[in-house]
Amino acid sequence: MIPPSPPAYIMTQENPTATPDWAKDAIWYQVFPERFRNGAPQSDPRPEDFGGERISGWQVCPWGMEWYGRAEWEKPHAAIFWATVFHRRFGGDLVGLRDKLPYLQELGINAIYLNPVFQAASLHKYDATCYHHIDPTLGPDREGDLQALAAARETEDPATWIWTAADRFFLDLVAEIHARGMRIILDGVFNHSGTRCFAFQDVIQNGPQSKYADWYQITKWNDDGTFRYAGWGGHGGLPEFGRTGDTLHPGIKQYLFDITRRWMDPSGQNRPEEGIDGWRLDVAFCVPHGFWREWHALVRTINPEAYTTGEIVGPAQEWLQPDEFAAVMNYEWTYPTLAFFTTNSAHLPAAQFRARIDSLHARHAPGTILILQNLLDSHDTGRILTMLESACPPLTDWDSYFGWPKVADNPNLKTHCPGPEARQALKLAAVWQFAGPGAPMLYYGTEVGMWGANDPCCRQPMLWQDIPCEDETQGFRGPLPQASPRTPDLDLFAFYQRMIAIRKAEPALRRGSFHWLPAPDEQTLVFQRALDGVTIMCAIHKGRDEITVDLPQPGCDLWTGEDVPAGPLRVPAHGFRVVRL
Repeated sequence: MIPPSPPAYIMTQENPTATPDWAKDAIWYQVFPERFRNGAPQSDPRPEDFGGERISGWQVCPWGMEWYGRAEWEKPHAAIFWATVFHRRFGGDLVGLRDKLPYLQELGINAIYLNPVFQAASLHKYDATCYHHIDPTLGPDREGDLQALAAARETEDPATWIWTAADRFFLDLVAEIHARGMRIILDGVFNHSGTRCFAFQDVIQNGPQSKYADWYQITKWNDDGTFRYAGWGGHGGLPEFGRTGDTLHPGIKQYLFDITRRWMDPSGQNRPEEGIDGWRLDVAFCVPHGFWREWHALVRTINPEAYTTGEIVGPAQEWLQPDEFAAVMNYEWTYPTLAFFTTNSAHLPAAQFRARIDSLHARHAPGTILILQNLLDSHDTGRILTMLESACPPLTDWDSYFGWPKVADNPNLKTHCPGPEARQALKLAAVWQFAGPGAPMLYYGTEVGMWGANDPCCRQPMLWQDIPCEDETQGFRGPLPQASPRTPDLDLFAFYQRMIAIRKAEPALRRGSFHWLPAPDEQTLVFQRALDGVTIMCAIHKGRDEITVDLPQPGCDLWTGEDVPAGPLRVPAHGFRVVRL
């Protein structure tokens, strides 16, 4: 028997400025636009958009092509996967996202996080060309937008900026999302740009005389006109922005402030309801705290209820301050969660799991805990089903978590269609994700059983019922023993839909206090949530045999709708119970 934990954490709001109330009810869904849905084939990317002019025969890839197969244009260029995979484009766009808002509502989603959508050359768009326009390939009129931009002669001055068809479509998308009672945040990459950025191109052309020279960290000017500069993570394609003391250089800072206003209050008439609801900030740990404090002051002036979440992959209390971020992508929750629910026999024992979660909760204000984005996978990690199918070891930090599912480095990674054991383990992890404290976040496709190794394999096109997909016959290292169909897992979708509905129907699961209860063994979690006189008890059991836990009073099983008596509560093998007392 595992003893109970110390007294419950009382989840109250301690800092309304840094803790937007609506975020406590958020069910997040992360969309990687290029791979979600193609709604505007007329705006599909072309080779000149990403520097692929020399790739003979290049075409947008068929949506349902086999991932480790080869599109026709890839075959003459190289036999190895890495030679062409980053040149693939499937044509996903914001038009497709808008078309699929009913799907997200059917699932129960009420908050969307978009990976970068600003103009950029790459498929992921973390290499911005500019921040004041939506990429033309994501809108309804790529050609018209490019012509308009070429004629506009814009500078960093907002007075010179136009609104393209893609920009206007995005604002219409925001309006429809809000009309549906949903929220949306954008990915802000404020540490670096791409080399195609208008400012960096000016530095290339004009050297030290460029008015943008201090926007970047230039380390050396060469006699031949070239220069050395700092690139994020050593990547030359991602030049880092310049610093002044504990903030960014005034020039780039002003530009980032201006684009923040543009997307949060697009009319400029103090109507934040017309703009986005907040931001996810890329590599937030690389940007000086001084900038974040200044930027957050601006954000909360525009919209006091704005939600900001930072990409912090370790302990985050340094950034979760009243004058900085409201939340983070809660990887410190992900590591122990995956370590406990992994199918590996060396999983994290329940007592250690509880201690890790208690330690995480102790770092943050109670109101903050409720809005941290609890995620099982993302665009930067191996997909959760592949991690479970591969029986990943109990990983403890970002380096191990990020590195273990790299397909080229790990011959033990199973990249084929996951089996029933992995899918059941995912369901149990999802019960913890949706019944425990924090804001659950789904990476697109997890709800229909998508699988894949780390980047780029976690960024495959979304599985849709109306788009046929080729069977999976190839793994990274060669043919698979048997072919597997690639279709949406509708049973898993129904599971997530039901679990989301339960969370949305029960305020205690979103806003209630949290308290561990005694559990019979090291493969079981038992806890309760309580709010306004309502108590909900949850038991999650990984073991192969049925167990019982004590139910102190009669209740209603929220999953089955059945009444259950007080006394021993049966929890099935590899199963769970969620009971309102």
